[in-house]
This record gives sequence, C-alpha cells and structure tokens, in this order.
Amino acid sequence: MAVSTSAPPVAKTRDPWWDNAKMALVLLVVVGHAWTLLPHSALNDHLYDFLYAWHVPAFVFVTGYLSRSFTYEPRRLWQLVRTLVVPYVLFECALALFRIYVGGEKLEDLFQDPHWPMWYLAALFFWRLMTPIFKRLPTLVAISTAVVVSLVAGLYAGDTLDVARVLGLLPFFVLGLVSTKDAMERLRAPWVRKAAVVYFAAVAVLTTWTDQLAQTEWLYYRSQYGELDVSDGRALLTRAALITIGMLGAWSFVALVPRIAGWFTRMGAATLVVYLFHGFVIKGAAYAGYMSWADEHAWLSLPLTTLAAAGLALVLAWPPVAKVLTHAVDPFATAERRVKEAVRLAEAPAQADQIAVVVEEAAVEEAIAEQARAERAAAVGTGVAR
Repeated sequence: MAVSTSAPPVAKTRDPWWDNAKMALVLLVVVGHAWTLLPHSALNDHLYDFLYAWHVPAFVFVTGYLSRSFTYEPRRLWQLVRTLVVPYVLFECALALFRIYVGGEKLEDLFQDPHWPMWYLAALFFWRLMTPIFKRLPTLVAISTAVVVSLVAGLYAGDTLDVARVLGLLPFFVLGLVSTKDAMERLRAPWVRKAAVVYFAAVAVLTTWTDQLAQTEWLYYRSQYGELDVSDGRALLTRAALITIGMLGAWSFVALVPRIAGWFTRMGAATLVVYLFHGFVIKGAAYAGYMSWADEHAWLSLPLTTLAAAGLALVLAWPPVAKVLTHAVDPFATAERRVKEAVRLAEAPAQADQIAVVVEEAAVEEAIAEQARAERAAAVGTGVAR
C-alpha cells in the first residue's frame, strides 16, 4: 500500500497583529464618540482633531486590507448581506426607536440618511462591492483613481447613504486593498516605528492650528466644498493634504500596533458588536444629562469620559458579553447554527442505530475470529500431542 508523504493541511490561524489593530481602532471609535459629550475647550478640541486626523483613515485602511479576499461569489455576497445589510436595517430601526422614545428626538430620512454611527456599515457595503473592480487595476492606477474620486466627490456628493463619505474615504480603503503582506511586514522595521512616533508628534503639533487651516468638519469627509465656505481650488488642496496626512497616519498606526497575542487580541473578533452597541450608551449618557455634568466638572470630565469609554469598549468586546450580543448583530448566523443543531439532534437516533449495528457487527466478527483462533490453537495442540 502506498504511503502518502504530503503534509497534513495547516489550519488557518488569525494574525494577532490585525486583531490588535481592529480592537484598538474600535476602542478609539468609542472614545472619539464619547468626547462629543465634553465641553468645548482648547485641550478637548485639540485632542479630538488630533484623533480624527488619522484615526478614521486608519480604520478604513485596515478594513480595506482585510477585505482583499472579497469576490462576487454567491457565498461572499450572502455574507455581505448577512453581516452588513441585515445589521444596518436592524440597528437603524433600533437607534431610531431609542432616539425617538428615549431621547425625544424627531428624525427624518430613516435608512436613507444613516444614523450616527451607522454610516460605516453603508460605506463598507459599497466599498466591498467595489473591491473586485479595484483589485483588477494596477496598484498605482487604483490608488490614483480613488484619490481623484475623493477629490471630485467633494464637489458633488450628497448625503444619501452617506455617499459623500463613501467616496471621500475611498483612497484609504483602496490603499489597504492593494497593500501586500510583504509591504505590511516592512512597516514593522524598527526605523519605521520610530518614524511613526515622530509623525504622530508632528500631527499633534499641526492639529493645534486646525481652526486656522481647516475646520474640524473637514475631517469627516462628508460635506460638499460649497458648505465649507472656501474656493474649489482651496478645497481640493485641503482635501489632498488631509488624504496625505491620513495615509501616513494609517501606516504609522499599523506600524506601532504590537503583534503580541493575549486577552486584548481575542476581543478583536467582536469589533462589530462594540461598534453597533456603544452608540446606545453614548446617546443614553447625553439624554441623562451627562453633558451638563461635564460642563460643570471640566477638569474631571476628560479623563473620566476617556476611561469610561475605553471600559465600555472592553466590556462589549468581553467574550461572555460579545457572545450574547452577537445574536442581535448576526441573527442569520445564529439561526443557521440553531437549524444545524436541530438537524443533528433529529439525525442522532438514526446515527445511534447505525452505530449500534456497526458495534454489533464488529462484536460478531470478533467472536467469530476468537472462535477461529481457539480452533487453530486446539488443532495445534492435538498435533503436538501426536
């Protein structure tokens, strides 16, 4: 009989680098959204502008890198619907009900104009659909096309499904999409990590003049240039500068993320849970009067809000909590698991009968073999006696 010399298949393992990056980014999402509850001050506004100058670009860049395998296969398209469209509809409704009946808000354009922070699901849906198209283009052509689209989008893009952000942030998604593993590994070089620290220090200094250089609104990539009271030429230059700052910030962030696996890494699998549920807590704090309290305790509100937001992200991503909340985030996956479990339970009696038959047949065969061995032993003994 021939013996196979091929190696057994190697199980695909998760790279802790990217799980750490995902968890760190979604934690910063919660922190950034929590900072909107704070009073305006030089320090608060500066920290907010510093974070948003590179954080959203880094978030989109990592999303693009992790979307490289998307294709138009039916399985992947169904996954797109199951993990983006379904949660979008469910949480749009849930947030709308929460804001209306808890916050007393009046809302318009439900689904058409995504609720904060639901824009990201709408954007990711369209970015994923663009993935196979950009993957076919040469790298430089893909990046250049995305940059041109982003620059032009500021002239015409509107609010429907946050298409302005979809197109405005497209360069960061495409940059991640065309990045290779080798290119990412080069970011781990010691000199790159040192340069990343210097770069963030430079961005921290630069964002002290955000109001003189560009309004904070520019960092959201959602407004038409005409709404920002600048000429089209100035607008194009401003967005081009922000894209450059964002790209360098995304690389710097990834370079500084550790590759050590641990409890924080394991939470990286629950980033969508954190993203979709934290908004209820932030909004709830606003409805409860937290902003008034923060105004009265300005010296304490920044560190307390930051720590509370980070703690909220960690609690939502904590495996026992995330496991329960995932049922709401991905209900179809839960239903599919339940159906498979039901099928297995239904098939269990038949499988038990089959196992019993096999065991019985094996016992009979063993008894026959044992009898044959006894007969041979008796025959040998008779021969020796003769």
